[in-house]
Amino acid sequence: MRVSSQGVTVVALMADPDVPTEIAQRLAQTLPDRLADKSGPGHRFDVEVVSEPFTAGTEDPSTLMHRIMDRGSTENWDIVVALTDLPLHSHGRKLVVNLSHEHGLALLSLPSLGGLRLQTMARRAVEEAVLGLAGLRAAGAEVPSRIQLRGPFARRFASIHPGPVDEEETADLRYIVSGPRGYLRVLFGMVRANRPWRLVTGLSKALAAALATGAIATLDSNIWSLAVTLSVPRLVIATVGSVGLMIGWLIVDGELWHRTAEGSPEAKQRARLYNASTVVTVGIGVLVCYLGLLIINLLWALFILNDRVFASMTQTPLHAAEYWTLSWFVASVATVGGALGSGLESDEAIRAAAYSKREQERRQWLQDDQPSK
Repeated sequence: MRVSSQGVTVVALMADPDVPTEIAQRLAQTLPDRLADKSGPGHRFDVEVVSEPFTAGTEDPSTLMHRIMDRGSTENWDIVVALTDLPLHSHGRKLVVNLSHEHGLALLSLPSLGGLRLQTMARRAVEEAVLGLAGLRAAGAEVPSRIQLRGPFARRFASIHPGPVDEEETADLRYIVSGPRGYLRVLFGMVRANRPWRLVTGLSKALAAALATGAIATLDSNIWSLAVTLSVPRLVIATVGSVGLMIGWLIVDGELWHRTAEGSPEAKQRARLYNASTVVTVGIGVLVCYLGLLIINLLWALFILNDRVFASMTQTPLHAAEYWTLSWFVASVATVGGALGSGLESDEAIRAAAYSKREQERRQWLQDDQPSK
């Protein structure tokens, strides 16, 4: 990498495809002005966004740092900040950011920032990393042994703190998350990056089967008689059972469960995180579908049911409680029908919810792209 000249620092945001690229593109719109304001007069920043799967084939932070360094050496960049939506581990701890002040590099793992206000958290982390790297490189000083980020990013969260760095590594400063809070932060960050609401639109055939099942069940007098006899605990059990069946079927049928052939503790830890995020992601998607089915079934029941016919079949007047109970029970029945209908979906639609599958797609993309270069 070259040394900045004439007060202009060129910053490259190298981002994995999908969510990291979207975040980097939004950051690039405001980052130059914000960095210039915080660095003082007479200093300008140019920000470039480069979208490429730099994490393909590896999740080792040291290897990724060397990749970033090699990539930056071919360009006129002063600082490179790499963004990935993979959960990275170092020394058994979950990595937030790796920094090399000597080479002007930063590696940011977005899931470690949590699932809330991701864009804001990413902006703060990138700003502090760039300002720290730019300040030290501009001064031309050697890297001190106890350097830390000076902004509020690390100070605001007790679970984010400096971690160990080996002497032979490219990085000279590392921030990690640890403990239960750190685990939950990474897990929710992974679920946020998975964007579980996309699963709803990806299950069109399953939803069609569920809607058809619900429409028919609402007209069945046997379902009426059964629904009015069910207590709230039984309805809850029916909900849990149908939702659990749908989640399990999607994971098994879509081959979403992540298995690792590696025996290292970090590989097993990654596998547990992948699987936990997949279960939560698919669970959120299924629950959204369930609530949608409940509302649609309620509207359908209000439109189609006749109180006299209902009362003659069930010996129970048709009031608000009966509408609600019937719609609730039918939503559970329809969800089971949707689980069967999900077998008609393409694997790609279901696998979009799984972190490990998206990483496999990146590897395949890189393999297919290499011959053309």
